[in-house]
Amino acid sequence: MTIRHHLSDPLMMAYAAGELPEAFSLVVATHVSLCNECRAALAGFEAVGGAVLDASPAAGISDHCLQATLARLGQPDPAPVVTPRKRGTLPSPLQDYVGGDVDRVKWRSIGMGVRQAILPTGPGGSARLLHIPAGQSVPDHGHRGLELTLVLQGAFRDDCDRFGPGDVEIATEALDHTPVAEAGQDCICLAATDARLRFKNLIPRLAQPFFRI
Repeated sequence: MTIRHHLSDPLMMAYAAGELPEAFSLVVATHVSLCNECRAALAGFEAVGGAVLDASPAAGISDHCLQATLARLGQPDPAPVVTPRKRGTLPSPLQDYVGGDVDRVKWRSIGMGVRQAILPTGPGGSARLLHIPAGQSVPDHGHRGLELTLVLQGAFRDDCDRFGPGDVEIATEALDHTPVAEAGQDCICLAATDARLRFKNLIPRLAQPFFRI
C-alpha cells in the first residue's frame, strides 16, 4: 500500500493531546494503523507530550485520595472476552465499532447506489462509512466545517487529486468538489465531519436531513 496523502501535524498533535472529537479520533486512529510514516510522527508527538508532563509540577492530593477513589469504583467488572480480529477491509480500530468486517456493516441506501452506515460516536462530530459503486460520483458539495475522508478500498478522484487506500483527504470550508469513485472496484471510505455538508443541487439538499449528512 502506497500512501500519498497523510494527516497534518496539527491533527496528530490534537489527537495525541486527546483534544479531537471521537469521530475525528477514529479516522486518525484508523489511518495511523495503516501508515508507518504517520505512526512514527504520532509517537514523536506523544513523546513530547510525555516530556511536558514529566516537567510539570506535581499536583497535591489528600492522604485519603486513593482510598476514596477505590471505594467509589466498587467491585471490578469481569475481564471482557477478547475476540481475535480477522484481517479484512476494515482495520482494527474500525472493526471495534462495527463488530467485525464489512459483512457486519448495516448499510443504508442514500441514492444513486451509494450507501452509508453512521457509526456511534460522541459529540463534536459524526463518523460514517460510505460505499460508493465504481464509477459513481457523489453530488457536488462544499463544507461548513472540517471533513476527513479516509479511503479503505478502491479509490476516488476529485478536483484536488486522486485518493487511494490509506489516503486521507482533509477538506475545509474552502473546498468544493465532486468525488468520483474510480472504475474497477467499489470505493469504501470512512468520513468524519463536524458540520453538515453544503450541497448545491436541490435534491441532495432536500434529502440531507433524512440522511444526516
